[in-house]
Amino acid sequence: MSKKVYFISDFHLGLDAQKSSDERETLIVNWLQGIKDNTEALYLVGDVFDYWFEYNKVIPKGYHRLFAVLSDFRQSEIPVYFFTGNHDMWMFKFFEDEFGIPIYRKPQAVEHFGYKIYVGHGDGLGPGDYGYKTIKAIFGNPICQWLFARIHPNTGIRLMKYFSQKSRLSNEDDRYFGPEKERLIIFCEEHNNTNNFDYYVFGHRHLPIDHTLKDGKTRYVNIGDWINYYSFAELDTSGLTLKFAFDDSHQVYGHRPVLQSTSM
Repeated sequence: MSKKVYFISDFHLGLDAQKSSDERETLIVNWLQGIKDNTEALYLVGDVFDYWFEYNKVIPKGYHRLFAVLSDFRQSEIPVYFFTGNHDMWMFKFFEDEFGIPIYRKPQAVEHFGYKIYVGHGDGLGPGDYGYKTIKAIFGNPICQWLFARIHPNTGIRLMKYFSQKSRLSNEDDRYFGPEKERLIIFCEEHNNTNNFDYYVFGHRHLPIDHTLKDGKTRYVNIGDWINYYSFAELDTSGLTLKFAFDDSHQVYGHRPVLQSTSM
């Protein structure tokens, strides 16, 4: 069986939506168990949790089924990488200490099967959105994190849940705006002018997007989410494919031009 690399994001565990958080966690865990044997590497690309803060001796309640399957991956020596998102940016050392899963706060360049990939959650990239970028800088400040840690966990977790709801309400428009207005597409086009990647893989947008950039070969892929789409990206020796765990009828947004044959 050929090995594959998987990219998945935006579980938002802790949030009850069309399915409860517990129901979605069960689906995620079952799916992860199903792909384990043919996984070369697993990338968790942000907003795994709807809210998260690690106190010195306390972490948010729940998610033990997810922890168990991730621990199983690591015990089987399968690399797992965690990229923080805007809802779980206060991830510190728990995953590293308990599971040996490294935490990344910025996009990273990685390579698998000869393909060069630029991967990250995607929040704060591209033009505009200055209000969020300011808030992210404040929340990312070590002094602010230290002050929040002084709050009792019962109160702190209630505050995190409130802030996560406010963030969602301010970004609830999940329509696809097209390549001229999608911030991450604009970012990829600019970044690609001075870099040489085969794929840009992001989460955050909550839409399954597969868009070929202006160079005609580099693709921007947004993984989607596990609230509405249950989507993921799968990489093997033949390239990257955006897939759905349970229902292939979902629309994939973006534009992928058909390459013309040069043979006569």
